[in-house]
Amino acid sequence: MFLHLNGARIFFDTVGPRLQPEGDHMVERPTLLVLHGGPGFDHSTLRPYFDRFADAFQVVFLDHRGCGRSDAPQNTWHLDQWADDIADFCTALGIEKPLVFGQSFGGMVAMHYAARHPDHPARLILSSTAARFLLEDTVAKATELGGPEAGQIAHDFFSNPTLDGYKRYGEVCLPLYSRTIPTDGASFRNRAIEKPEVNIHFFANEMMGMDLRPQLAAISCPTLVLGGVEDPVTPTRCSEEIAAAIGANARLELFENCGHGVHRDDPEGAERMMRAFLTG
Repeated sequence: MFLHLNGARIFFDTVGPRLQPEGDHMVERPTLLVLHGGPGFDHSTLRPYFDRFADAFQVVFLDHRGCGRSDAPQNTWHLDQWADDIADFCTALGIEKPLVFGQSFGGMVAMHYAARHPDHPARLILSSTAARFLLEDTVAKATELGGPEAGQIAHDFFSNPTLDGYKRYGEVCLPLYSRTIPTDGASFRNRAIEKPEVNIHFFANEMMGMDLRPQLAAISCPTLVLGGVEDPVTPTRCSEEIAAAIGANARLELFENCGHGVHRDDPEGAERMMRAFLTG
């Protein structure tokens, strides 16, 4: 499905009903809005994992503007617009007090949205993400996990994002993101629509100078910050900084033996924790 929003054509999909028949009544269920990483990938990177939450929530996936199946002018590919899209998307569809999950880049969008619109979300989960990019930490962890070549490739790509660097980073460093291999042998990257130009645009023009920490104290909803101890791109200090900047509303949980996206490496443990948090 598509929604025209702020000059963009936004693709979204849903799993599970918003209204559930129970006896003589229709009961409204909470909406879980799932924000994918990248940018440049699409929402399929978080499927089918989050489909399972449809037993208790209406799960809504979207492709951020410029990503996946969504289209938008390049001059609108920036964090302020991506964040405001979330609030406007919910308004357009009549979604009130959403539960919002953001993975990686999606977490950057989610925390910026929650800081700009503090009365909007009911709860927030920030997974394997960063308020600012820590290049030295990233290079050190990539080197630890993949050797000097991986560390050098990570340094070169993030210092000067290019299409060639993106391709090399994908070959050498992306396999370090997960500590486990899916039982079905599938890769989230294989099924995704990839738009490297969006990734490079954001990294080169915004992410490397980004620092969201000063605004995060404005986030007023309960927030769960998830991180993997073996994450090579948003290392644990990134999660710690986010939780510290949000303050009393934040709860930090770091998962051992997990990389970038704890739901991939510890699906059962991550699900238990997220369900408990989402239901209060």
